[in-house]
Amino acid sequence: MSSSLLSRALPWVAASCAAVGALLLSAMPVRSQAGPCGYNMAFVPTSAAAGAAGGGFCIDRFEASLRTADGNDRPWSPYLTPGREHVRAVSVRGAVPQGYISQHQAAAACAAAGKRLCADNEWQRACRGPRQQTFGYGNTRVQGRCNENHRWHPVVQLFRSAGQALWGHVQMNDPQINQLPGTVALTGAHSGCSNEYGVYDMVGNLHEWTADPAGTFRGGYYMDTTINGNGCNYVTNAHDPSYHDYSIGFRCCAAAATP
Repeated sequence: MSSSLLSRALPWVAASCAAVGALLLSAMPVRSQAGPCGYNMAFVPTSAAAGAAGGGFCIDRFEASLRTADGNDRPWSPYLTPGREHVRAVSVRGAVPQGYISQHQAAAACAAAGKRLCADNEWQRACRGPRQQTFGYGNTRVQGRCNENHRWHPVVQLFRSAGQALWGHVQMNDPQINQLPGTVALTGAHSGCSNEYGVYDMVGNLHEWTADPAGTFRGGYYMDTTINGNGCNYVTNAHDPSYHDYSIGFRCCAAAATP
């Protein structure tokens, strides 16, 4: 890791005490809880009939943050791509969610946590809630309920330019972007951006990779939840699974425990 990248990523340690505290809590062993899902996961039935019979899957309540999985169990900076680092995904309230991550890296982080990336249809079903609504909480957008559709672009703000060169790989992965005020929010901070399943931030905050091999991410992010569809209908599949930038995160799914 270059010293310049590290110096731009380090401020998150001092500036985000609440997030660091949440990440430290996530170092605790995964605990079981009542129901068929693990700690900080929600049960989503695949259908009403299946739900009555206990059929469904589990999904993280919060967008993923990362910890190292090399035996030292340290929080990983949410402003740096993990590259070839061995990391695991955690689901915790009050953390800075991990951006700057590819689909391949996200899948590996889920696997290291004993989970998997959500199938595309699983992600959509969880986002829409039990009533299958456009924004999860309803079919009509409520401004401010989710972290979405900001009026200024952080990349333009950071580099003070709107030229074509601004959108290159290096610029789009600058660790400073998501540290600008008014960009990514702590997980669960928008308490109304949820549904009856108890999942948070599936609309806005960060795009979220699904397991679609074509390279699909969903939900939009803090700058846009409208261009490629509204709310849970938002979908981008224009990038290779190895692509990463500041705007893309993920969450994990898992099979539900059988009674």
